[in-house]
Amino acid sequence: MDSQTAVTEQTASEPSTAGSLKPDSLGVVGILFFVLSAQAPLTGIAGAVPIAVAIGNGAGAPAAYLAAGIVILLFSVGFVAMGRHVVDAGAFYTYIGKGLGRPTGSGSAGIALFAYCAVQAAMYGLYGATVSGLVEQYTGAHVAWWVWALVTMVIVQVLGASGIEMGAKILAVFVLAEFSILIVFALVIFFKGGGPEGLGFTDSFSPSAALQGAPGVALMFAVASMFGFEATAIYGEEAREPRKTVPRATYVSVAVITGFFAFTSWMLVSAHGASRVTAEAGKALQNGDATTFVFAPIAAQFGAWVGDVLPILLATSLFAGLLAFHNSANRYLFSLGREGLLPHGLTAINRRHSPWVAGGVQTAISVLLVMPFAILGKDPVLTLFSWFSGVAVLGIMLLYFLTSVSVVTFFRCSRADTRPWNTLVAPVLGSLGIAGAIWLIIENFTTLIGGDETTATWLELSVPAVLILGVVAARLTRDRAAAGA
Repeated sequence: MDSQTAVTEQTASEPSTAGSLKPDSLGVVGILFFVLSAQAPLTGIAGAVPIAVAIGNGAGAPAAYLAAGIVILLFSVGFVAMGRHVVDAGAFYTYIGKGLGRPTGSGSAGIALFAYCAVQAAMYGLYGATVSGLVEQYTGAHVAWWVWALVTMVIVQVLGASGIEMGAKILAVFVLAEFSILIVFALVIFFKGGGPEGLGFTDSFSPSAALQGAPGVALMFAVASMFGFEATAIYGEEAREPRKTVPRATYVSVAVITGFFAFTSWMLVSAHGASRVTAEAGKALQNGDATTFVFAPIAAQFGAWVGDVLPILLATSLFAGLLAFHNSANRYLFSLGREGLLPHGLTAINRRHSPWVAGGVQTAISVLLVMPFAILGKDPVLTLFSWFSGVAVLGIMLLYFLTSVSVVTFFRCSRADTRPWNTLVAPVLGSLGIAGAIWLIIENFTTLIGGDETTATWLELSVPAVLILGVVAARLTRDRAAAGA
């Protein structure tokens, strides 16, 4: 065994400093529920599919989800290979730092935190508006959306500090509820032989269908819907046998997410009819409630009661996502504190081995991101949700790209793993696919955020700005440490 391999194996088994999270807490299923919660499946289907169909490639939208899944799967091969040698709650920034240097890794940590906190703040906007509407519908009482957001922040903070096992159990209930109704609907349509025009497989998956309209827009929304699967590596320190559990959880999550979105969107197209689906999706968007594109055919199959249940499931779907991203972000803060890039106090853990201080800081960040929109009276869906979810997707895609490049560099230098497919071919193909997705996101960013060009430009520039600030901060920290020595 050479010295480089010995160092790599030590990195995989030991955290960098004394602070540690609770080991052997999560298996494949537990990690999978955290990943699926971050996806907020019902939110992704009800929010993204109507847009992908209406302004993307119409009936060919399911093919975009399949293509996005293939790109993510290629990325996952190198991601998993790196995960076998580096186990750390910092995941992205640790992986990138190993291949591209600590300053770049630190800059990517800033992007990861920015993205996770931004997407959680975005979800608070949509969640607050959804719950406010439900309460007013059933009780007649009007309570501002931001009140529900603040109350939920407290609940999420308490649950996050209650231990990773508690979070996994709660998420399991919510995820199973929303998954079940969508999958049952899709299976019913499938076994009935489809909607008014049949199953229409070629209408959705043939090359001509996939490339019609604006396929780039559909692919952009498909990629955005898969945001969050990479959380498998974040829970590596808390996983049972991480070298086995994390790879399995990653591949299973990518397969489940891809299959779910491609199959469910296909059945939605079939339920409406391939020749009518674009018009139906456009009508839903014009009426200001895209969810009707999804909720109406489900209600047609199961009855009017579904119209009452689905909005509630949308709220629980968002709540599950809020908890999942809270846990991801506080583990990044914990890991950065342990590495000395942020105050060491962030490494404090409670009796349940949860990073409660990092969780409190993450909650405070949520308040700081959400409340300006409330104070200025901005629409929580059209501004807070749209803007922050768009910038979060752009940030995470940049992290995917940097990680793929880092994987190739790390294994070419260390020779810790010499398998060509895992450490070179798949990561290169994945990075090319991700680079294409980033170009599509930038090209269509105004559409993604539903805003104007000026707002889109400022939000786009915020991502490289955070990366540069992180790199500069890391270099200053290193220089101060060297001067002190």
